Amino acid sequence: MSTAADPAEEPTKKGSKLPLLIGLALAVIGAGSGFFAVQTGLLGGATEATEKAVEETKEVAEALPSVAFVAIDPLVISLPGNGVRHHLRFSAQLEVAPDHVADIEAIKPRIVDVLNGYLRAVDLDELEDPTALMRLRGQMLRRVRVVTGEKRVNDLLIMEFVLS
Repeated sequence: MSTAADPAEEPTKKGSKLPLLIGLALAVIGAGSGFFAVQTGLLGGATEATEKAVEETKEVAEALPSVAFVAIDPLVISLPGNGVRHHLRFSAQLEVAPDHVADIEAIKPRIVDVLNGYLRAVDLDELEDPTALMRLRGQMLRRVRVVTGEKRVNDLLIMEFVLS
């Protein structure tokens, strides 16, 4: 038997909390001083030249071009075959200059006819391909521009393209 004291039985000394409190107080003082220095411009604050450049950039921002949208009547197209999908629901809008809206409205039945004929001719596998929508959109826009004239329609926006 050993007469030496077991180290597990020795009482543990608790450390002083004074260094922790001093560190916390210095951190709070440092953060407050840094905030004050930045806000007053003593350290890293914006100069007048920087503020002037930011204001000029805001003023130079271009205004959006004026455009109008002409809604194309929704189309429901019957799809051939014995597959699960039987119909395509399609709706779109044409982006045009405001002075061409009346022209486009006047020939809208012709535009619907062109889109209807094109979508009926597209293969079902291509309609189901998720990456094909951009190609289809480009083809439809090209056909619409043939009917309306090259400069009247800026873009074709697909609002609904649902196979059911």
